[in-house]
Amino acid sequence: MKNWINRLRGAPENAPAAAAPAAAPDEQAADLAADIEASYYRWLTAARGYAAPEEVETRILDSVHHLSAQPGEAAGLVPRVPEAIPKLLSSLSDEDASVADLARQVAQDVVLVAEVIREANSAYYRPIAPVKNVEAAIMMLGQNGLRMLLARIAFRPLINMQANGFAREAAPQVWNQSVSCALASSLMAPGLSTGVFEAYLAGLMQNVGLVVAFRLADRICTDGRVPGSSDFGAQLLAASRQLSSAIAAHWSFPQAVVDAIAHAGEPGSDHLAEALAQGDRIAKLRLLIDAGVIGEDDSLVTDGLDNFQRRCLGKLAKLEG
Repeated sequence: MKNWINRLRGAPENAPAAAAPAAAPDEQAADLAADIEASYYRWLTAARGYAAPEEVETRILDSVHHLSAQPGEAAGLVPRVPEAIPKLLSSLSDEDASVADLARQVAQDVVLVAEVIREANSAYYRPIAPVKNVEAAIMMLGQNGLRMLLARIAFRPLINMQANGFAREAAPQVWNQSVSCALASSLMAPGLSTGVFEAYLAGLMQNVGLVVAFRLADRICTDGRVPGSSDFGAQLLAASRQLSSAIAAHWSFPQAVVDAIAHAGEPGSDHLAEALAQGDRIAKLRLLIDAGVIGEDDSLVTDGLDNFQRRCLGKLAKLEG
């Protein structure tokens, strides 16, 4: 995963080799981020990736860029959010809404009832005694916990959409990365003085464009394969984030979330974008470790994450289990 050392130029015979200049911290961080992106894309496309002709890669990227300028058309390629979810999210923004009011709304959907109770009993909350009713579950989750759960329920069909070809095959892994990214981003948010729920929402939303991009690739590569080169992968991941941002804006997401998705990982980005970039990096490393692609002691982990981020990496593994 290390960059090649630049060739010595014009050094006289028997002259000692000059040491390569140390990269600046920002450059090192960018190199590590690029290595993680490349490793993630190669792993994601390992079974179906192939050495595609340049014109195929260009057609796919052009299609993604076109949709970014036509977000209404792009939004039409993913399912609608379930009707009950926006109503509940609206109620959660009302400080006068009681637990009983929220429980009544949740009780209207049996799927939500099961999800809320299951979440309250999860390893994340670790209740002393099993939670058995909606009211107790909502009190355990709290307002932010319930909002994050509802967002996750709403986004699941957007990522795990019924598609064909590679998009269908990749969807479960993309969804796993989305959930892990959302949680990791929300854990990064307090230390960066930014919104926890907004970071969670950005983490869930940023991969919607990637699933759409894979659907476009399936239309162009009709044999179920997808271009597998790292360079193409880096361009596709970047273009799909812009597409996610455009769709988020079309759906009237908070502007801070729209901007964070568009600018995550860029130098000088705001705190929400930084929380998203850190969460995305942690989530991708978690998937690569769990898949056996890299080890816990790989330089991408030891050099790419600080102590708190490594604890978050470990917490994602515990939650997976």
